Amino acid sequence: MFKSISTRWTWTCIQYRRLAIASAACPRSFRPQAKAAGAWPNLTVRCVPEPRGLYRAKASSSSNLAATASELESAKSQDALLREFAQIPVERIRNFSIIAHVDHGKSTLADRILELTGAITKQEGQHQVLDNLQVERERGITVKAQTASIFYKYKDQQTYLLNLIDTPGHVDFSNEVSRSLAACDGVILLVDACHGVQAQTVANYHLAKQRNLIVVPVLNKIDIKHAQPEKVIQDLQFLFQIDPKTVLQVSAKLGLGIKEVLNRVIESIPPPQVQREQEFRALIFDSWFDKYRGALNLIYILNGHLEQGQEIQSMATKKIYPLKTISILRPKECDVKSLSAGQVGLIACNMRNSKESIIGDTIYLKNQIVQSAGNYTPQKPLVFAGIFPVDQSKHVALRSAIDKMILNDSAVTLMVDSSPALGQGWRLGFLGLLHMEVFCQRLEQEHNAEPIITAPSVTYRIVLNNPRMIKQMGKNTLDISNAALFPEPSNIKEYYEPLVMGTIITPSEYVGQIIALCIDRRGVQQSSINIDETRILMTYVLPLSEIILDFHDRLKSLSSGYASFSYEDHGYHLTNLVRLDIHLNGRPVEELCRIVHATKATGIARQMVHKLKDLIPRQMVQIAIQACVGSKVLARETIKAYRKDVTAKLYGGDVTRRMKLLRQQAEGKKKMRMFANIRVPHETFINVLKR
Repeated sequence: MFKSISTRWTWTCIQYRRLAIASAACPRSFRPQAKAAGAWPNLTVRCVPEPRGLYRAKASSSSNLAATASELESAKSQDALLREFAQIPVERIRNFSIIAHVDHGKSTLADRILELTGAITKQEGQHQVLDNLQVERERGITVKAQTASIFYKYKDQQTYLLNLIDTPGHVDFSNEVSRSLAACDGVILLVDACHGVQAQTVANYHLAKQRNLIVVPVLNKIDIKHAQPEKVIQDLQFLFQIDPKTVLQVSAKLGLGIKEVLNRVIESIPPPQVQREQEFRALIFDSWFDKYRGALNLIYILNGHLEQGQEIQSMATKKIYPLKTISILRPKECDVKSLSAGQVGLIACNMRNSKESIIGDTIYLKNQIVQSAGNYTPQKPLVFAGIFPVDQSKHVALRSAIDKMILNDSAVTLMVDSSPALGQGWRLGFLGLLHMEVFCQRLEQEHNAEPIITAPSVTYRIVLNNPRMIKQMGKNTLDISNAALFPEPSNIKEYYEPLVMGTIITPSEYVGQIIALCIDRRGVQQSSINIDETRILMTYVLPLSEIILDFHDRLKSLSSGYASFSYEDHGYHLTNLVRLDIHLNGRPVEELCRIVHATKATGIARQMVHKLKDLIPRQMVQIAIQACVGSKVLARETIKAYRKDVTAKLYGGDVTRRMKLLRQQAEGKKKMRMFANIRVPHETFINVLKR
């Protein structure tokens, strides 16, 4: 198509779009000539070196010219928007979150919104841009709330600043939702048009209403054949008293109805109630650690202005920090010179210690007097697990990694713990089992840590009756999550265990099996509501210890995957607890003791002794494995000793000779049991204690 071109320049790859943009800077003899007159074709020119030093122009069809022109135009418009960013008034700012049940399409909707507003390209929109953690992409769920500031031109041709927060949908990450709502004035309640209202939909709706936020109802996945939008709209009206006329119908996958959603956000959600004339005050609602810049804080400006170069002060620590950089997330970082009230931004201020950044803290300018933001309270942990290094030489490195992770996940609590079998470690509190699994997986993936995680447990509360212990403790109640610290039963007056209020939504054909499961887990039914002719909403009060391990898996199995479950804290309840001890040849092993409900003690005891029998290697003496409650043995297994065949050398003779040798061997084994120590390998404790 093109003639060979001789040139002095050593070009390795010359693209046609560069020639089109900078044609004035190129020699006329170098410009390729098209066969047809008129506009140049949509082609890419590559110069390939010839053996003689010549370059031959080869053309290939491409859409790069149009794409690049669009990118350049987009870059120019983005620069103009960033310049306009500081002048956007509060009346044209909207802060909102997307809340929904798991897998209802929150991240996909966020991608389509970002794509429509030009924050990302169409190619980037093929992936869930805001799910940037490896664990999120592997599990297909959102575990961290992510923020993006986008610009949108409304019907009145005015540019609006929309601060979007994509939140997790699993109940174990409800702290992320609660924390995000502290910086919002409204929410998009996203519901799957196929599966309808689920348990976490109900929980998130009530969470938004508790904060008096405006709710914009949206039905997603209307493009699927078996979608039932009319039925789901009726459910929304029945459960939440939502006007059917206000429900929007979209397909986030195909990009249908996205513009109407943004228009409704601007029309329904009010601008933030802030004052730009007052002294600067901001709320830290998220943070993470960067190895080059230290702790990065995501802040919501409540009052005033913040400019680069100013000094800020923390209300929690009273420390003063120089402000290094200010940026907004689009969703990538874009540096700006200032932030004003109502806006959300990211700041780096030389916080080198991860403990200095506190979620919910209020920051202000140096030496000013302001009131605390005080509108965020972290949830208390429900599930506890011990974390220990595989090698004690890695203790410091593991502690540093945990501190950085806690900076990014404020719902996790930390306390020092130790075990004779596992060494020095920590006891961490989580909001649920999935929360614990994701935290440990991120610890391994993002920090190359190799922790030992013990089986999860809950915190029990006991009332003491021993005056001496009460005087020593300074109180008559004690919260215990470690069975090794459990007092003697004679010193305890009452036992209490934590409860949760669980919400189950299930098809009606599985109700009988699910009720049986809840009864087996010591649940008490509180209510049962028919959402429609095919689905039922049930609420149960359940002991937390009964649901943290496999309750969700069993629920999904019994309902063929259709039932959904969410729960919230429901206080403590009087119960009957026992401490289950493990004895090896009559000697207690403190590391293996557990706190269990009295009715479950026998079953758990049998499981533990069977597991220990398989894990402890045979030795020269017989090992009796016993699971006891006090002096009562609930289960027992025996590991037989190695035995030499002492009669092998006999070739006949009287039977008394054989009996004498066997009797001597038995006496030797008996004496050995009196003085021998049972060797339990370190790996055995790890396998028994870990989840």
